[in-house]
Amino acid sequence: MSCISDPLALDVGGMKLKVPVVIASGTWAYEAGMWADDLTRHVGAICSKAITKDPCPGNPGYRIWETPSGVLNSIGLQNEGIDRFIDCRLPDLKKRGVPVMLNVCMQSAEDLAYMMDRIAEAGDMVDGVELNVSCPNTDHGCMSWGVDPALTAQATEMARRRWDGPLWVKLTPQAPDIPAVAKAAESAGASAVVAANTWLGMAIDTLRGVPVFSRRVAGLSGPAVFPLALRVVWDAAGAVKIPVIGCGGVDGPDSALAMIMAGASAVEVGAALFGDFKVLENVHEGLLAAVERWNVASLAELIGRARRA
Repeated sequence: MSCISDPLALDVGGMKLKVPVVIASGTWAYEAGMWADDLTRHVGAICSKAITKDPCPGNPGYRIWETPSGVLNSIGLQNEGIDRFIDCRLPDLKKRGVPVMLNVCMQSAEDLAYMMDRIAEAGDMVDGVELNVSCPNTDHGCMSWGVDPALTAQATEMARRRWDGPLWVKLTPQAPDIPAVAKAAESAGASAVVAANTWLGMAIDTLRGVPVFSRRVAGLSGPAVFPLALRVVWDAAGAVKIPVIGCGGVDGPDSALAMIMAGASAVEVGAALFGDFKVLENVHEGLLAAVERWNVASLAELIGRARRA
């Protein structure tokens, strides 16, 4: 990790970010209007929606349920599959001038091998990979890889053997030992770890007397999880030497700066975008103001500041 040019620019796990703010997977549409400069100039990269080997229809029934301080989602990885994404979607996204991280999610080792081979074949069309071992909204794969350090290492090593570019591993907060999983990803070749994906939650429809979601549980994100996510960032940053990207409940400059002071090199913003796109500008400008307020040359000097107190 090193400062590139301006006070916020950083190399985070091989991704050169003009701003250490990344749009989290599953929260940004692919339509061209969403990639206009007045929105995307405030971010360093955008994560794709989770991509699987084969097309996936997603979960039946309700997929989104608002909570008093966040949102539950059970999308179920609806997507067009890796082949169509790379052949038909990625060339258009590549023209829009914003680095794209491909969030890949697998059910099996064979799935992952196929997807990483396709990504390697795409060459410089792909800016980076976010290995999703943490999605809670499927019955098989994803999160089952991320709760076990050995399985996390297996998946990371397989991805790394096939791809030599930026490889971020997105952790699950459901893992019993976050530091152990982060270390496993690091030892297997991860460029960075993302801490973390959504927390398992549940909602009951009291008018019908049944669980809201077909799978009963769903992923909770938004301000409600921020203190939990901050603790995960702190634990992960204390365990590894590779960069940590903070994710979970970031909704403004203060929460973003707290993540960075806990040890994150960058942050992902997700659920907050459902309420106001301006959060990206607010975080960007707030981090610039923090550099000035703390009288430092770059934001890099504030990474882990709270750990040195």
